[in-house]
Amino acid sequence: MKLMSVKIGDFTAENNVFLAPLAGYTNYAFRRLCKGYGAGLCYTEMVSAKGLKYGSENTEELLYTDEYEGVAAAQIFGSDPDIMRAACENEKLAPFPIVDINMGCPVPKIYKNGEGSALLENPALAEKIVKECVKSGKIVTVKFRIGVRENEYITKEFAKRMEGAGASLLTVHGRTRDKMYAGEVHFEEIAAAKNAVDIPVIANGGVFSDADAENLLKKTGADGVMVARAALFDPQIFCELTGKERESKLATFEKQLKWTGQVCDERFTTVFMRKMAAFYVKGERGAAAFKERLFQAASPSEVLAIAKEIWK
Repeated sequence: MKLMSVKIGDFTAENNVFLAPLAGYTNYAFRRLCKGYGAGLCYTEMVSAKGLKYGSENTEELLYTDEYEGVAAAQIFGSDPDIMRAACENEKLAPFPIVDINMGCPVPKIYKNGEGSALLENPALAEKIVKECVKSGKIVTVKFRIGVRENEYITKEFAKRMEGAGASLLTVHGRTRDKMYAGEVHFEEIAAAKNAVDIPVIANGGVFSDADAENLLKKTGADGVMVARAALFDPQIFCELTGKERESKLATFEKQLKWTGQVCDERFTTVFMRKMAAFYVKGERGAAAFKERLFQAASPSEVLAIAKEIWK
């Protein structure tokens, strides 16, 4: 795909291939890994604005970063404009110049609480949230879906309102909330958002290869693409999209395990890396047997030993 830099407020991403915020996965180690493989910008897992306000220990873990990772964007969610602004001003977000507001999460718990994709049904509140967050001095971006229900699209008008409220970039997931993470990606709706605003628009949905990325850009006219689930199975998809040289799967796994272990305890590292190994091994010969052994591993060293058998 055609690479180009993307200006987001006063920050410039080196290329237009971004890593999506993925709940439970885009922690420090995974973001650092994908950045090294070519991702122009990586997003944290979505963080609760209320969690920041009340000092949740889990929230602090989600926001760990250091100089080795480079610039990343923090994604927050919530529905109270004042609490959202306070989150942007929280010292835990100080290392992140960009704050993305989640207006697309389809999970029932989030939706029923008036957060995530529920904000698509309350554009006036969504606007107020963005305006308040902009007052914090952060670069504010918004990630949203094309609507809550199929054939009830709000994309164009919502994009215009977010731009008017002060957003510096929009990411549009080309599915409605009721489709969750499956189903057709509506290219024409992402294109409608792109044609309605003057700020950059990133297209999200269905990118599993360079051909997918090229098709998405061609049909939407978007300024870039965001990679989500495909990165879980192969973080080196960013090499494919940006022209970087790939390395062995074992090298990828060893880096991720090492960096995860540097910031997380042994129990978390073991459980998390077992999950990642299960993603990496999908489709390989003997995968089922290896997964069975992986999920019996009791330490990071045991997980690594099994990984070395898989990818000799």
